[in-house]
Amino acid sequence: MVQTGWTAQRWTAVFLEQAEMFRKAVADADPATEVPTRPGWTVQDLVIHLARFLETSTAYLRTGSRNPIRPPDTRADLAPLPYLDQQLAVAHEILEAVPGNRPVWTFSPTAPDLAWVWHRRIAHETVLRRFDAQATVRQLVATDPGLAVDGIDEVLTTIVAAKLDGDVPSDVSGSAVVTLTDVPEAWLIALEAGEAPQTRAAAPGEAGDAQVVGEAELVYFWLWNRMNLKEMTGDKRVLDVLQVGRGH
Repeated sequence: MVQTGWTAQRWTAVFLEQAEMFRKAVADADPATEVPTRPGWTVQDLVIHLARFLETSTAYLRTGSRNPIRPPDTRADLAPLPYLDQQLAVAHEILEAVPGNRPVWTFSPTAPDLAWVWHRRIAHETVLRRFDAQATVRQLVATDPGLAVDGIDEVLTTIVAAKLDGDVPSDVSGSAVVTLTDVPEAWLIALEAGEAPQTRAAAPGEAGDAQVVGEAELVYFWLWNRMNLKEMTGDKRVLDVLQVGRGH
């Protein structure tokens, strides 16, 4: 369920805003500095990761491919910041040029094969990496609650299904209700072993096998394993499925 008011143009604007903050943070950091939110990575790894992600994801928008595209090989001779700058510029151009309703392969069994899914994914991947970069240089800025709501919605309606359809299938069945305390949004996600999860708006007072409660920003980054969240109860196996950021 795409939140009302979100369009390809709005996600593009988010990408540009977050990319600028990411670029500033990594420019201020030593490339060899370890990224605290991504153990085992350095700032240089973070820069190359985002650049490679942009190169791959924008290829779908550029070509309209209806099949998966192999990510580019990592070249040993890459100059990380020039490579990043090149991919940021290309992404800006492509995101603005491609309409959200263009048919294209997407990465989740619960997502439509339309370009806006990539606009959204690129925006939120850049938010996540901006968070990583700013955490490294200790210059974190707050994330807008409306943006966080859309990010939560992406995780629950798209990313969890992609996770279960990929390298980490799960035999967990159960449900979770995710409720935000600073904005009036709540979701129910139902898991069934071997099937794609089903997500919808939660009814007032509805309960699941697990409950997640918190402010939008905290829940958003908890789902991506970047922040701690105290108000979680119920089936831990279900909660573990929802946390898509482990290893990401």
